[in-house]
Amino acid sequence: MQQLYDPFYNPEVSYEENLNHGPYGAFADGEVFTKEGEPENEYFGNPVYLPFGIPAGPLPNESFTTAAFHKGFDICVYKTVRTRAHKTHPWPNIVPVDVDGDLTLEKAAQGLYRKDAYTSPIAITNSFGVGSLDPDGWQPDMKKAVQKAGKGQVLVGSFQGTNRGEGEQAFIDDHVLGARLVKETGAKVIEMNLSCPNEGKSNLLCFDTELVKTISQKVKEEIGDTPLVLKLAYFQDQNQLVDFISQLSPIVDGFATINTIASAVRNKDGSQALPGEKRLKSGVCGAPIKWGGLDMVSRLQQLRTENNYEFTIVGVGGVTTVEDYNEYKKRGADVVMSATGAMWHPYLAQEIWKDQ
Repeated sequence: MQQLYDPFYNPEVSYEENLNHGPYGAFADGEVFTKEGEPENEYFGNPVYLPFGIPAGPLPNESFTTAAFHKGFDICVYKTVRTRAHKTHPWPNIVPVDVDGDLTLEKAAQGLYRKDAYTSPIAITNSFGVGSLDPDGWQPDMKKAVQKAGKGQVLVGSFQGTNRGEGEQAFIDDHVLGARLVKETGAKVIEMNLSCPNEGKSNLLCFDTELVKTISQKVKEEIGDTPLVLKLAYFQDQNQLVDFISQLSPIVDGFATINTIASAVRNKDGSQALPGEKRLKSGVCGAPIKWGGLDMVSRLQQLRTENNYEFTIVGVGGVTTVEDYNEYKKRGADVVMSATGAMWHPYLAQEIWKDQ
């Protein structure tokens, strides 16, 4: 069971407070974990010591990404950005949830209840709304984050498109612009987030294969040889996943999965845990969703083997211990990442490194 430390992203204060004054806990102590020797792994041709890091979400700016690098997380994803400013949902954005064992899809459909405290095994729900600064704010900061990556480390830039009722072509064009803006920062790898609520034809863009294919083709034309990774949600329908991978694997360079599992979250009295319109249902993450991440990685690995695909697999979801990392690697993940687990365990990368 994971030991819980003070989280580096503080859920007790607003997103703006974290952005302006974070990170917190051990990420704020300035200590740097140094690895000896030469990096023996790689991520899209970039040398890395440990194919482990933190995905898009809890690293909202350069202060957080640099702190993560210093603590031994060698592949860090700068929080998903947009081509224009977008407000973050009001505080609270993270609350602990009560989950008994795995959060299966059936259990998630029944809804969950908020817990009184953060306990191990860690389980939370988060609701941020993918807020973003204007590019004039995030571009120079992401560029600095790229430059702060140390030897054997890589900064990944994550983005998503925005459509405020402007039509499909405008949605496609916004993705192309987003990719261009991220590439201009010097990010070695670009991740396109298809697994957060958006305004595409379906609730999650990753379930709209044809639109994703069109967008991905246009984005790759824009960014050229820069690797493009697609961030995916959990696919319940195997045929849908097979079709998606068969159409996208010739275009993109990798797939990262999963993000969260959506569930309604209520207080013990039945009221909505996260106040505000359309916030009853939110993304649950932490230890209870590991089954979903492992399942998706296994299915991607099987498709890769059977069809001689060459894409990279990034396994995400419920990684809170060294054993979780090792299990993802055995299932076929080339790279493993931890968001919630890492937030409450700033030394997780160091423990994994020492275990290798």
